[in-house]
Amino acid sequence: MSTSTSPTAAPARAFSSLIFASRWLQAPLYLGLIIAQIVYVVQFAKELVHLIDYAIDNHHVPEQYVGFSGEAITMLMVLGLVDVVMISNLLIMVIIGGYETFVSRMNLDGHPDQPEWLNHVNANVLKTKLAMSIIGISSIHLLRTFIESASRDVDTDEMMWQTFIHLAFVASALALALIDRMTLSPRQRAANAERGDEGVAYRVDEPAH
Repeated sequence: MSTSTSPTAAPARAFSSLIFASRWLQAPLYLGLIIAQIVYVVQFAKELVHLIDYAIDNHHVPEQYVGFSGEAITMLMVLGLVDVVMISNLLIMVIIGGYETFVSRMNLDGHPDQPEWLNHVNANVLKTKLAMSIIGISSIHLLRTFIESASRDVDTDEMMWQTFIHLAFVASALALALIDRMTLSPRQRAANAERGDEGVAYRVDEPAH
């Protein structure tokens, strides 16, 4: 029996393949983020050298910390290091999670260093984790402002707007988590509750880990 083939079937398949292959256009973007990660490693090294230098010689105070107490200077330098680390963590989540979600599978099953969250990464989970990371970074900047306010005059409006922006980040993260939870079916919630991680967007057929 002969089967008729639509004359547009082959061009449609070729066009579909082209669209699917276009996901690799994102690969250079993730490469750029890897380079940005290297820049943050260099920045962390510089901040660490400044901290060690100040710990050895308390008289060598960085210019931006002149007028601050010794404890405040140490806290601000450490917060600077934490800030760099948290932004670096954010980059890692975007690079690995984004590549796994939108470009190609990494086939890391069974790898001893595979991140736990990568087992159930999807667009919704990635957005929620990114929102939580942004909240952490915003908290560091807000804490830096409060510490600086004890040693120098800080504009009240600046502190107020930083607080409002931080609360907006918190509200956005809560909204994303709520929306993610609402998209789960009762069967998915029951399956996730048995695993002890209710609210995470697993598929029901995914194996427990």
